Amino acid sequence: MSGDPTAGLVPAAPVVPDVGTCRFGDGLAIGPDLEGAAEVALAQALAPLDGIAPDLLCVFVAAGVPARIEAVEAAARQVMSTCGARTTIGATAAGVCADGRGVDHGPAVAVWAATLPGARLRAFRPDARSMPAVDGDARAAALFVDPHTFPLTGFLPHTGALPVVGGLASARGGPGSNRLFLDGEVHAHGAVGLLVAGDVTVGTAVSQGCRPTGPPMTVTRAERNVLYELAGAPALQRLSEVVSAHPLARRRATARGLQLGLVVDEYVDVHPRDAFLVRGILDADEATGAVVVGDVVEVGRTVRFQLRDAGTAAEDLALLLSAPAQGPRGALLFSCAERRALLGSPDRDVRAVRDRLGGAAVAGMVAAGEIGPVGGRNHLHGHSAAVLTFG
Repeated sequence: MSGDPTAGLVPAAPVVPDVGTCRFGDGLAIGPDLEGAAEVALAQALAPLDGIAPDLLCVFVAAGVPARIEAVEAAARQVMSTCGARTTIGATAAGVCADGRGVDHGPAVAVWAATLPGARLRAFRPDARSMPAVDGDARAAALFVDPHTFPLTGFLPHTGALPVVGGLASARGGPGSNRLFLDGEVHAHGAVGLLVAGDVTVGTAVSQGCRPTGPPMTVTRAERNVLYELAGAPALQRLSEVVSAHPLARRRATARGLQLGLVVDEYVDVHPRDAFLVRGILDADEATGAVVVGDVVEVGRTVRFQLRDAGTAAEDLALLLSAPAQGPRGALLFSCAERRALLGSPDRDVRAVRDRLGGAAVAGMVAAGEIGPVGGRNHLHGHSAAVLTFG
């Protein structure tokens, strides 16, 4: 038999990606060649998108010590200019996470990519006193901040009820070593942000890693962040009572892990774990019975001591994340180095978020402070994990 063996066959139709579906990818590469690492991490993150240009691309660069600013900038610019993403945002950090792994010390690059049909994304550079105008269907905002040049605590009250999630850039090397990335540009100061609006599902979670211990008490005497009396007794006495209520073998660990929780909503009678804004205990004065905490606390405020430990931190994050929904999911994760040390592994948070969200693509950074909502208002946290989810 002779002739063309393919004669009469109908050519297969080309496979056309479904551009109306959310897709997410994440990539991580480790090594001193930051530009090479950026190329590898970007390829990994783009693979699940099947050739579709991402609507949102996030890049996190950990340079290691000494910080090589030129290499950091080159790596970030390479990621931002390569794939035609509609919006790009990112920051430098001491460590990064993606691909189910965490790296506490650079050099490493993490990249996260998403197609978000129906979403409207608007990048912005905030000033210290105002947020950009927010659309009526705005879902959330992401915010990355250089802690040395941007007064975040004064800015957060201006964000209103819109959930804001992100972190303080944490590149090793001190002031001047951080870089912020936004739509192809590299910035050495201030903050960069992203407003997410439109037809997209966005969720937030802040795991402070604490559980209440001891009774709720009213602040009966205080000056700014110095507590003198709780429920009519010296604050240090109340603290000692809480520690003494624990088994003798656990008291030293309890004292080390004790924090103070401030009730966010004074108008409810029941206060679950996530109803408290947790602040660190900084000092105590045996002579006066005073306890110094990491925030201003007004007289009349309800407070309750909180205990931070590894088991609670891991359990807390899983409880706060919404149960998996059908379809692909993605998430950005901002966690504290001290929290990762408490958990005993830099991988635990990123794996917990990925697994809880049904195999989601998760990437993020080690932050010098985590940004996220508690009780309907945005706060700066420490020793925590803040998560922004997309679906």
